[in-house]
Amino acid sequence: MNDTHPGPEPKKAAVIPPTASAIADALLVTEKLVKEYHHRRVVDEVSVSVSAGEIVGLLGPNGAGKTTTLKILATLLKPQRGTVRVFGLDVVADYKNVRRKTGFMPDHFSLYRQMTVQEYLDFFAAAYGMNLQERTRVVGDVLALTDMQSRRNDLIRALSRGMQQRISLARVLVHDPALLLLDEPASGLDPRARIELMEIIQELRRMGKTIFISSHILSELALLCDSVTILDRGIVRYSGSISGLNQSDGETAEYLLTLAEEHPDVEAALRKVGGVIGVTKAEKAPQYRLNFHRKETDPNLLLRAALESGARILGFQEVVRQLNQAFMDLTEPGVPPVLMDGPNNRNVPPALPPKSGGAP
Repeated sequence: MNDTHPGPEPKKAAVIPPTASAIADALLVTEKLVKEYHHRRVVDEVSVSVSAGEIVGLLGPNGAGKTTTLKILATLLKPQRGTVRVFGLDVVADYKNVRRKTGFMPDHFSLYRQMTVQEYLDFFAAAYGMNLQERTRVVGDVLALTDMQSRRNDLIRALSRGMQQRISLARVLVHDPALLLLDEPASGLDPRARIELMEIIQELRRMGKTIFISSHILSELALLCDSVTILDRGIVRYSGSISGLNQSDGETAEYLLTLAEEHPDVEAALRKVGGVIGVTKAEKAPQYRLNFHRKETDPNLLLRAALESGARILGFQEVVRQLNQAFMDLTEPGVPPVLMDGPNNRNVPPALPPKSGGAP
């Protein structure tokens, strides 16, 4: 079998590894994380950091390695190489303590559909060793947070997809974890249910939760996240702010210069500025598209060169990509040759608590 991927090579954006200070301050850190299935690497030296109180998006097309990465963070899979620390704890060596502080909401989950909402949440509260009084209080709190109090006596099988997602999130919150790992929580929801779920996530952030949330829809998380990491075929293509993602790429910039009238001398003046890659004039307007290396020149130098040439300037602004275009530029077309989750790696209902009680 030919292991090469069809289609053009995706553009590379800036991937800045976590600095030493960022790692020291981070609640969650992965360094050169590697996971392989069937001798094929599906998480390829992924390094990310998430600080306390942040909402960070993990984005990528289907099969990019998002679910595998989140399962490793949730201690459900072991990495072949690399390190993962959550709250300063190694997820392999100290997985029990990591689980006590972490809540994982999978993309496809198996609810106990024959239970009522109250029974379902009470069951998991008991799994964390809570007594009856504690369980009653906690179940009431998470139902109020997810706005599901009126459905507490309904059978889960009678709930809509959106309501089942809310109950799944409520289950994640039962033990009051500081870190939430949400794997495409809005998948399959109608627009209203999607918006309402995002509002709940924003409320969780205001409560001090740290949230690492995956999606394959960039626009869905654009207004929600402090920063994003884009994965494609297991490789980090971008890691940073949404505003940085909108820029042309990490090393070059593109600006649009608009003049009051035609001025033939301005193009030559702009080309003389060091670091300029190209100057392209619009066919029917006194407008120029400027491309330059960020490290070699400054937008102010270009603006000064245009002014000194005698041009009258109406506008000068950076060209930003639409979020969806940025996503397309950074990811590779086609479907990965091997599914990320093999037949022996399907999501299953959470394990029953040990007989001795305590946190699962």
